[in-house]
Amino acid sequence: MLLTALVFIPLVGALLLAFFPKERVNAIRGFALVVSLIPAVLVALIWQQMDFSQPGMQLITQAQWIPSLGIQYKLGVDGISFPLLAVSALVLPLSVLASYTITHRVKEFFLWMLVLQTAIYGVFTALDYFLFFIFFEASLVPMYFIIGIWGGPRKEYASLKFFIYTLLGSAIMLVGILALYLGSGLRTFDVMVLAEQANLSPTLQWWIFLAFFAGFAVKVPIFPFHTWLPDAHVEAPTGGSMILAGILLKTGTYGFFRFMLPTFPDAAQAFSPVLALLGVIGIIYGALAAMAQKDLKKMVAYSSISHMGYVILGAAAMTPMSLNGAMFVNISHGLISPLLFFVVASVIYDRTHTRMMDQMSGLFTKIPVAASVTAFAAFANLGLPGMAGFPGEFFTFVGSFPVFTTLVVLAAALGLVTTAGYHLWMMQRVLMGQPSGDALPDISARELVVAAPLMVCIVLLGILPGIALRLFNEPIAVLAARLGGM
Repeated sequence: MLLTALVFIPLVGALLLAFFPKERVNAIRGFALVVSLIPAVLVALIWQQMDFSQPGMQLITQAQWIPSLGIQYKLGVDGISFPLLAVSALVLPLSVLASYTITHRVKEFFLWMLVLQTAIYGVFTALDYFLFFIFFEASLVPMYFIIGIWGGPRKEYASLKFFIYTLLGSAIMLVGILALYLGSGLRTFDVMVLAEQANLSPTLQWWIFLAFFAGFAVKVPIFPFHTWLPDAHVEAPTGGSMILAGILLKTGTYGFFRFMLPTFPDAAQAFSPVLALLGVIGIIYGALAAMAQKDLKKMVAYSSISHMGYVILGAAAMTPMSLNGAMFVNISHGLISPLLFFVVASVIYDRTHTRMMDQMSGLFTKIPVAASVTAFAAFANLGLPGMAGFPGEFFTFVGSFPVFTTLVVLAAALGLVTTAGYHLWMMQRVLMGQPSGDALPDISARELVVAAPLMVCIVLLGILPGIALRLFNEPIAVLAARLGGM
């Protein structure tokens, strides 16, 4: 029952939180943080019980739900889903702690944060398409309210745009799920059974692949389905941005690894060049758009689009090394982007009251510790060797090179140069130069508690990437063999 507890304890916590008097702000914050930490303990217990030398699903929890339609309550975890559970178990409580500055409708905010956690854990453990779709859709509602109520000046526009984009993509994916259910003739929504036994014609497989692509491409987001992301990131509160960049984007890339590639291998191979092209466009476009920004938070938002392009490129190449690289980028970006959004949207903004880079300078002099954390996050995000951003990108390029033309890989590598350029330019304008204005307080103890665990993990995975690779190497090898990868 570990997985069931992992998924539903945050929801139970949200229901209990509803009975707290709204005036007891400190109690509400503390209770939300404690509830968020319980899944971290459960993930550690799951880690102890798993055998990562085995590629199959483990700790399966299964019960009939709607037998007449072949719908079951089925949860499981393997080497592909566990790293994302681990990242979620780290980032989610840190996002709660980072949100202690929320003062408006505090109880409702942390209640929605806990509901969102249940949806996230459900997405990464569901092994029934019907159950998965419920969790996948459930993640929209809390984030819609988090952005729409506690966001910035254009919060209503950003939250509505986010909701419409993702809901439309999910509706198309639902059509694909139903087509898979009916077209297979197996009378089941079981993810593993359909991946192994569904005998679909090439034409039907392609159409269903495209339907799933519509749902997950918006969530990643893949160019040109990305336009909701900068608005949502800029307007979201700090905790919402940390979850959105670190975890919710990964529900889209997870869909490629869990559903699209193993269930539709022929269609995946047919669309591989298109996916690679979209990935490269995302890498370059995201980096160039980030370089053009004056708003520091919007720059970080576009950098997420660029980094997700590496995941799509690695998935499109379908070799063991490229798939391992794509999974590693998933994890590294899940650690780096929350740290970067935290220092930009909370630590720096709370002190300077602006996100415009031309209005900041000399922060190394004024707030040296906070500026050092910002520089650390920027170096990690640009892929500096020794930090978690480097191994995944390196494996992705090496694994993609034998599959695609040299021009494709070199074009993607150009994104690395541009990425380094806008990060260094940002640091030159924001952290260096002559300080202006009044003295500012440096980073607080609470803010250090949020940043430190992410920084430690970023360095640890940068120096010892095998810690992560050993988790998903076996299931990735099986997936690559199914796709015909070398």
